[in-house]
Amino acid sequence: MNEKGLKRKYTHPVKVGDISIGGNFPIAVQTMWKQPLQEVDRKLINRIKKLKDLGCDILRFAVPDEQAAHLLGELSKISTSALVADVHFDYKLALIALDYPVAKIRINPGNIGAKWKVKEVILKAKDREVPIRVGVNSGSLPFKLRQLKNTAHAMLEAAEQELEICEQYNFKHIIFSLKSSDAHTTIKANTLFSERYDYPLHLGVTEAGPLIPGIIKNTAALYTLLRMGIGDTIRVSLSSDSVTEIEAAKAIIKTVGYQTAEPNIISCPTCGRTIFPVKDFYEKIKGNIEKLHKDVTIAIMGCPVNGPGEARAADLGITGTQKHVIIFKQGKVIRRELIKNALSVFLEELDRIHE
Repeated sequence: MNEKGLKRKYTHPVKVGDISIGGNFPIAVQTMWKQPLQEVDRKLINRIKKLKDLGCDILRFAVPDEQAAHLLGELSKISTSALVADVHFDYKLALIALDYPVAKIRINPGNIGAKWKVKEVILKAKDREVPIRVGVNSGSLPFKLRQLKNTAHAMLEAAEQELEICEQYNFKHIIFSLKSSDAHTTIKANTLFSERYDYPLHLGVTEAGPLIPGIIKNTAALYTLLRMGIGDTIRVSLSSDSVTEIEAAKAIIKTVGYQTAEPNIISCPTCGRTIFPVKDFYEKIKGNIEKLHKDVTIAIMGCPVNGPGEARAADLGITGTQKHVIIFKQGKVIRRELIKNALSVFLEELDRIHE
């Protein structure tokens, strides 16, 4: 369900493991594994499960060599997450990955090589009924297209060249991404593609940078496109950890106006009136909130000026004085407790929301 008046452009759905991308299905959140894949063990499985529990629908792994391709393949046999093989330069690595139950193959037409190599990947993916994401990046376009002054149009042309090959072999299980490190170019390229085709789009700003500038670039591009109804799955690329990417992606989707089964956290920025430790308290309850897969608003406010007044719409909120805390729902105070009991009583109320 979407915010009133917010409508996504229809794209034909593509299955990625158990996740459907496109159509009227929810916008899927993706991230990428940040370390080299060196072994498959229980620790790795648990870390992947944690990402899934946080809201990661699709997890992508770099496949730089044959060892990584085989390890990802073995991992795909036992993981419940939708795992994607990300292949550059060597098409044979994609062919190896397709021997296993990976959920998707990602290739970059600018560096995968000759068309016959792309053809081999397409035909094997078609035989195995595995979708392909055609990843067009502005920084790795084919040489001739890099000479064009209009980068967004060059990106579109690169995508069209690959689409022509796919359609030549009647391969329809394709997701496209057109990414630039520049937010405006990303917006333009995806808009152009969306105007012409109904293939699902994976949105993102590539090489967006460290935390703050990276989130700003991604938000500018992804928010704009999603509000236009463009986009079916997103990754917020950051020089940060995967957890932060997932959290940022979910926040963008919710801010756009799409209803999600995730809590909305509001908190004051603190000032000279602050008498309740907003940041410290949030860190203590963060893990509990992450388990709350409901569309509710949780407020953590620094003083009685902001809460429950300015946070009166919250489904559950807390603020305090130097000696007491106030817990409120929908602007009404429901409990007053000693500040030493703040954590325990708030978690009690949070558990009631879980019920």
